[in-house]
Amino acid sequence: MADIYQAHLDTEPAALLRQYADLFTKATPPGPVLDLACGTGRNGIFLAALGVPVILCDISEEALSRAKKLARQQKVSPLFQVLDLEREGTSPLEEDAFGGILVFRYLHRPLMPAIRNALRKKGILIYETFTVDQVRYGKPTNPDYLLRHGELKQWFADWEILHYAEVIQSDPERAMAQIVCRKP
Repeated sequence: MADIYQAHLDTEPAALLRQYADLFTKATPPGPVLDLACGTGRNGIFLAALGVPVILCDISEEALSRAKKLARQQKVSPLFQVLDLEREGTSPLEEDAFGGILVFRYLHRPLMPAIRNALRKKGILIYETFTVDQVRYGKPTNPDYLLRHGELKQWFADWEILHYAEVIQSDPERAMAQIVCRKP
């Protein structure tokens, strides 16, 4: 069952993105959408298939290779970039460069200011990752990779919050925080 779930995660876009994809398709975003720490690229490729300009970045060349394969299968041509988001001493993201940023199942707190600065005015952020309650359900359990209650909302409290929730998702059970917000 776990292998079937993992295969689903590797190819199906996140439910949160499917729910809010129209934020990128009803009006042209003010720049490309960055799928940050994209892994197999399922979320960015989903948007690319809807005609949205997308850049997929990840530190893993292997993950990007799988993302390129998925892009070919979907007949889309997003841009791909190998990028170390956790390199100390520099901001890995160009300021004021993106009309949207997607972040799913990834947390590196020192990157939050760079994410805020990388979005252009009126840009959309969709972010979903694990909370501290995840330790009840399995990995990850390291507190460095788990949001505290309300933490994600605090990072973007001065933005227009379109959606915020801390939920327990099923199949498999996991504790997640979600935010969809627009930069003022």
